[in-house]
Amino acid sequence: MSTEARLALDHQTAPWLLAVVLATTLPHFFHQPLWLSAFVFVTLAGAAWLWWKNLRPPGHATLILAVICACAGIWLEFRTLFGREAGVALLVMMMSLKQLELRSLRDALVVVVLGYFLLLTHYFYAQDIPTGIWLLASLWLITATLVRLFGGPQPPRQVWRHAGSLCLQAIPFLIILYLLFPRISGPLWGLPRDAHSARTGLSDSMSPGSISNLVKNGEIAFRVRFDGPIPSKDKLYWRGPVFDELEAGTWRSRLYPQPLELINEGPAVTYETTLEAHHQRWLLALDAPLLIPREATVDGSLTVKTKNTAESLQRYRLSAALSYRHNPQEAPWVIRRNLRLPYGENPQARALGERWLADYQSPEKIIAQALKLFNRDFFYTLRPPPLGQNAIDDFLFNTHKGFCEHYASAFVFLMRAAGIPARIVTGYQGGEMNPLDDYLVVRQSDAHAWAEIWQAGRGWQRVDPTAAVSPDRIEQGIAEALTGDDALPGLLQFRVKWLLAARYRWEALNNAWNQHVLGYDSDRQREFLSWLGWPAANWQTLITLLATGCALALATITAWAIYHRPRREPVVQLWHKALRHIARRQVNFAPWETPLVIGQRVAEQCPDLAAPFQRVVDTYLRARYGAAPDNLKDLRAAIAQLP
Repeated sequence: MSTEARLALDHQTAPWLLAVVLATTLPHFFHQPLWLSAFVFVTLAGAAWLWWKNLRPPGHATLILAVICACAGIWLEFRTLFGREAGVALLVMMMSLKQLELRSLRDALVVVVLGYFLLLTHYFYAQDIPTGIWLLASLWLITATLVRLFGGPQPPRQVWRHAGSLCLQAIPFLIILYLLFPRISGPLWGLPRDAHSARTGLSDSMSPGSISNLVKNGEIAFRVRFDGPIPSKDKLYWRGPVFDELEAGTWRSRLYPQPLELINEGPAVTYETTLEAHHQRWLLALDAPLLIPREATVDGSLTVKTKNTAESLQRYRLSAALSYRHNPQEAPWVIRRNLRLPYGENPQARALGERWLADYQSPEKIIAQALKLFNRDFFYTLRPPPLGQNAIDDFLFNTHKGFCEHYASAFVFLMRAAGIPARIVTGYQGGEMNPLDDYLVVRQSDAHAWAEIWQAGRGWQRVDPTAAVSPDRIEQGIAEALTGDDALPGLLQFRVKWLLAARYRWEALNNAWNQHVLGYDSDRQREFLSWLGWPAANWQTLITLLATGCALALATITAWAIYHRPRREPVVQLWHKALRHIARRQVNFAPWETPLVIGQRVAEQCPDLAAPFQRVVDTYLRARYGAAPDNLKDLRAAIAQLP
């Protein structure tokens, strides 16, 4: 058989390769541009049609034009051909176009290798259990396609079984690499600045609608396990960014060094937080933080921050004071900053605050008047009506409908107008206990905004105006505070027992995945190595252990394979000895060809070997399928006579 014939692609392998492309590119359809998904679909449909009709693939000029057009589209979409988004789009595009030029075994091998590599890119977007299951199934499919390419025509069941055996043999190496490969901090891949462009959770600014939109997201923000009893829900305020500057209807925070004095006036609460990646620096600590991680700092507004953004799952040990005084003596410039109001905006609210200052003077009475106002004719809703240019005036005197950010913003504005320093705190409030794993689950739907006012000698004090409008929001949670028109997303709005039990089981399973798989960081690795007897392992020790473990796994699998290798009959062993002889004479043949066909091929390609090899063929057929006891001896003699 010629080299060209041996490298020709079997027609029946095309469906396997098409399945590989679909399995590795389909999950990317959820986050790549719609036009690129349509391009991939049309390309794969065209490749399938060409295979079905057994037509020739398009020429090189057509393919080059398609590549140029697709690259131009990707550049126009992302303004670059590098980085995560553009790089993955290029891989998906090339993977689909490769289906249109499948001419040889080499082209098919390129598709398989690209498939293996493309599997890694799915972890840029999700690292949950469904993604892992999909990737394992895709890995099995790609390996089966590789077996089919080099194993020739065979029953699909045999192909799947062989591929599954190969994947199972890789599991020991996977476990060894997972446990011993040096852990790194930060993202898995070093990419340009768009490596973590997708952001979820709280923002570094707040305007009407920002938190009410976030509440519609049912994703988990973080999980908490307390060392002791869980505080009551009205104490569960998870502190995030603090805003003290109002500009054009948006609250922001300017980074100024502020003094910090925290006086604990009660027992501390210790807990462990498992924080999902939110790509910000704040850690969302229980108000007020006492003990923080060594790599974190707490600023003058009691916001806990880390040096780097949270780009992956993080786990921290913290403690908090539920009863405290914060900065009872405040710097004068901080007081002035938290009394500042934008000139000319919301004149009605400004006048109301000034009237309260003239009538009551006492901060306690002014605060009581504001809460009494909210408790009278205001409504708590996720869908407030649109507001005008003076948003706070419009909310206070016209619409009377809003979410927590509306009430916190209006309250702080009124306090400042009445001469009381005030600011806005955003974060999360409450949480839901999962009875299966004893973790408190805090979701994006628990996002909240409240206010803080400052009084001399007492410091900054939390005032939550939402509690005056909707006490259920604080005491029972967001799900109980909303009406049917403001339903939470997905399963969160259903309180049926069996649905709750199913959700608890699924979230407990995901939590176990996060804690024990995704949460296996450098600290956990050091604990594991200490348990093995290497408490001070460095990277040289890790490399040694890694190499030793892989060598032992390889030796074990090799010994198992040798022990379970198929036992050939003596006559078959002699026949393969004859085949090795003619292979050394550069005779091309396929392993699955019959002895008579191979004999004809030897006669064509090596005439001087034709007669002696034909005797080998005749003797082999008699020894294999005949009943004479001396045929095995004759076969050995025939092979010995081969020149």
